[in-house]
Amino acid sequence: MRTANGTKTKQVAFKHPLAQLRIHLTKITLEKLSIFKMGASRADKELYFQKLKELLNKYPSIFIVNVDNVGSNQMHQIRVALRGKGVVLMGKNTMVRRALRSILSEYPQYERLLPHVKGNIGFVFTGNDLKEVRDLIVANKVAAPARAGAFAPKDVTVPAGNTGMEPGKTSFFQALGIPTKIARGTIEIVSDVKVVTAGTRVGQSEATLLNMLNISPFTYGMTVVQIYDNGNTFSPNVLDIDESELVDRFLSGIKTIAAISLALKFPTIVSVSHTLVNAYKNLLAVSLATEYTFEGAEKIKEYLANPEAFAVAAAPAAASSAPAAETKAEEKKEEEAEESEEDMGFGLFD
Repeated sequence: MRTANGTKTKQVAFKHPLAQLRIHLTKITLEKLSIFKMGASRADKELYFQKLKELLNKYPSIFIVNVDNVGSNQMHQIRVALRGKGVVLMGKNTMVRRALRSILSEYPQYERLLPHVKGNIGFVFTGNDLKEVRDLIVANKVAAPARAGAFAPKDVTVPAGNTGMEPGKTSFFQALGIPTKIARGTIEIVSDVKVVTAGTRVGQSEATLLNMLNISPFTYGMTVVQIYDNGNTFSPNVLDIDESELVDRFLSGIKTIAAISLALKFPTIVSVSHTLVNAYKNLLAVSLATEYTFEGAEKIKEYLANPEAFAVAAAPAAASSAPAAETKAEEKKEEEAEESEEDMGFGLFD
């Protein structure tokens, strides 16, 4: 601070006793609040650890779900839909990992869950049919508008048709490469145009256009990332495999094993029948090419030595089958004739 003649003077800070008391009380209050928050957070963690342990003991199956873009109202609806069939438990990933690690000494099987605790996830505990509960989880979907910068979960196509917009906005459509024309004083889109590709970020212009057209292209809800069931983790796609597909895959595996076994000449249960058939064929070939013979090859050798005898033996068999075929044809004609005669008659009440 300077005086009138320009010399500096030392500024003395003056604090009123009441002001000092107020500052002191404020410090004490802040310290108490921080202590209270620390105590509350510690208590919350203990409650969460206890809750998680209870659910792990009670339910054999866990759905690890992603809850990106799921609002509180939608979460409440999902909880209501799962009432009596599943329990939803949310928490910060750091706290979830800490809770899981704290019980690994007692339940080592839950270590399989740790690699999947990433992103915005939660747990759904259940003891009911997995497919039924999965369908309940993913059934709740909410339509949402496109937001600039968000990743598109699917392709978005603007359909052809009248937009109801004034012609002054034609340049906006042209900038996005959307063919338009003016019809009855409004802009009409000539053909369907894909404006957003799945997996890419939604641009500002695309988001503005979709909002102008009142198009909410995306739907958000819980998605199942992984399933834990009695010590095993697997993809949710496994639930869509039906019995016929399992049988087809099983038979395909048997054929593959048989082919490999035959190629390596390594006998297995599925290849031994093919091995025996091939060996018998080889034995017949050797018997026919040499003087060695056995019971199964004698008949074939006789036919090859005297083909005429084989022709004579085959003729009666062919002759006996021919009358049988003629008899069947005659019986069929008689049946058709009887049916036509019945059609010519009249009904009981005609």
